Amino acid sequence: MLNIAALFISITALFLWFNYKVLRLPPTIGVMVIGFALSLVLVNLNHFGMTAITDHAEFWLNQINFNALLMDGMLSFLLFAGALHVDLDKLKRYRYSIGLLATFGVLISTVAIGSAAWWLFAQFGVDVPYLYCLTFGALISPTDPIAVLGIMRNAGAPDDMEIKIVGESLFNDGVAVVVFTALLGAASASSSHALTPSGVGLLFLEEAGGGIAFGLALGGLVYSLMKSIDQHQVEVMLSLALVIGGYALASSLHVSGPIAMVVAGLIIGNMARTGAMSDNTRRYVDGFWELIDEILNAVLFVLIGLELLLIPLTLDYLWIAAPLIALILCVRFLTIGLPTTLLRKTFDFRAGTTRVLTWGGLRGGISVALALGLPESPYRETLVVITYIIVLFSILVQGLTIGKLVKAVLPHK
Repeated sequence: MLNIAALFISITALFLWFNYKVLRLPPTIGVMVIGFALSLVLVNLNHFGMTAITDHAEFWLNQINFNALLMDGMLSFLLFAGALHVDLDKLKRYRYSIGLLATFGVLISTVAIGSAAWWLFAQFGVDVPYLYCLTFGALISPTDPIAVLGIMRNAGAPDDMEIKIVGESLFNDGVAVVVFTALLGAASASSSHALTPSGVGLLFLEEAGGGIAFGLALGGLVYSLMKSIDQHQVEVMLSLALVIGGYALASSLHVSGPIAMVVAGLIIGNMARTGAMSDNTRRYVDGFWELIDEILNAVLFVLIGLELLLIPLTLDYLWIAAPLIALILCVRFLTIGLPTTLLRKTFDFRAGTTRVLTWGGLRGGISVALALGLPESPYRETLVVITYIIVLFSILVQGLTIGKLVKAVLPHK
């Protein structure tokens, strides 16, 4: 583990330096572009018989369980760090629109994308059962907070647009994981789980509801501990213990760790920031979590770029992925546009909101991790490769152009 960590942190540091000096792209996108380009070079060297370097790279990548690394490790830190800087008052103001997008938006998207993928696979002669297609719809539906947070903050989006898309992204992964788990259980031939509305509802209540309750309790406990002292080293350590210990305990209690970390992060970032931290402590806590966020984001996106070495990318998959990308954007447009239209008289929606939220709904590491977590089956490779292509398009194309779109629809910003 030490050798693996040393290797990939060193690679990430070099990629960050090269991006800062040469490419000048947003850091996470820049390191992913470099990793992807390096993967392409190694793949081409492989075709010319120079397999030694590629074999070594593939060996080291195979040592990493991407699904476990992100879902059981990095995600807790990234979600807590993201929620730490979200204004709770602004989040409350848009809670209904965010709630609709993070729940019904994910469910509608799952069915629409899954059904269309099933039809599209059949047109290309790829036999993927309907339940597996719905599982694919669930894993590709959530917008990824890891991909969205930094990009939206650097895109020049106004506060109301940023809080809607960031708030949705922080919560919808928990909903998507519950739906994904239920659908995968029903789709797996070896599973005894039956897909019933009551079963899904109970699972959602246990995971999401339990995650919210656990996050409130955990955040409240750490808040009270911070309030009783004024020592920045101890308070930083308490926040770190909250994330590591809290996420592990949430898994043991079978409640949603991601949702718990978001709720706890909101409490520490709002209540504790104003009521339990001195100015000195606030600087240290903010600095510590900003650094953790930047480091883990960079490592994650390097890994996404390098994953190309392990994924059999072919033109056949590209032909299937291209219409799916268009479909996903259309579904996203409809699931955003309908609630926006219905709630326009109740809430003040800025002109251009639907377009910005549609194009800013990036897919990222969570979708890749869920796809790589699929059990071995005749359909796994197809779903993993299609997911990877969609994520690449989302981050590289949408991520690099969202700033221009914001300026186009808000010329006077």
